Amino acid sequence: MTFTAVPASADVYELGEGPVWDAGRQRLLWVDIVAGTVYEGRLDAETGRVTVSGRHVFDGTVGAVAVAADGELIVAGQATLIRADAGGSRTELARVLPEGVRSRLNDGAVDPAGRFLIGSLAQDGRHGQEVLARLDRTGLTYLDTDLVLSNGLAWANGRLYSVDTIPGTIWVRDYDPDSGRAGPRREAFTITDGSPDGMCADAGGNLWIANWGLGRVECRTPAGELLDVVETGAPHTSSAAFAGPDLDVLVITTATIGLSDPGPDDGRLFTARVGVRGLPTPYWNPC
Repeated sequence: MTFTAVPASADVYELGEGPVWDAGRQRLLWVDIVAGTVYEGRLDAETGRVTVSGRHVFDGTVGAVAVAADGELIVAGQATLIRADAGGSRTELARVLPEGVRSRLNDGAVDPAGRFLIGSLAQDGRHGQEVLARLDRTGLTYLDTDLVLSNGLAWANGRLYSVDTIPGTIWVRDYDPDSGRAGPRREAFTITDGSPDGMCADAGGNLWIANWGLGRVECRTPAGELLDVVETGAPHTSSAAFAGPDLDVLVITTATIGLSDPGPDDGRLFTARVGVRGLPTPYWNPC
């Protein structure tokens, strides 16, 4: 089935990414990577409109954001992970990328037990040296160190799914949230038309993958079968998340970066109702 998303934000973002639904505060979080800004917003579940209610500006890029149960944020800066509390205090938690490496942190997400995972992308000609790392109470663990462009993450069916955008590969590995044990990765499927970007899962275990270049979000089974398409009309569609009190509104981020002549809706947030509900977003556990 094909759905059509509608523009949901008044503002346009250069590189909108990483929508996160904070159910406890009924707010939406997302980032503009290039602007180094985390946004807070209110979602009107009836109209699908999103209104900005706050923003947090950081030095350098901001790849991703997640939230703890008490409202504290974990933010992926250029190369480090940063804790930001409600009072405005900021603390560096961990350096993910070494000094002098021309990479930046990109997409991230929280696993079902509250650990934060984050990937990276190169900003020079290096190929196959990017990471997928996980932060928990024991420190950093690197799950992958040979990616080209680490991107969307989703947990479904007892497995972790992760995107490597440039080769178009969706990887899968068994994942035990209680112990944090991650099995060896294997290829779930490859997308050859467009570039897979951000990703989320629905309550039925299917994957909703933003397709950068085709201006749409694709719903696929864990084996890669295409079930549904959500058209945005914005070529650089970057990520998606289920939001709202009933987790039945798909929020989609888009970008203007790389477009020589952006259209009036490129870079806006979009929303759509697609007939399914998402999974609750786990809170980050900073302990």
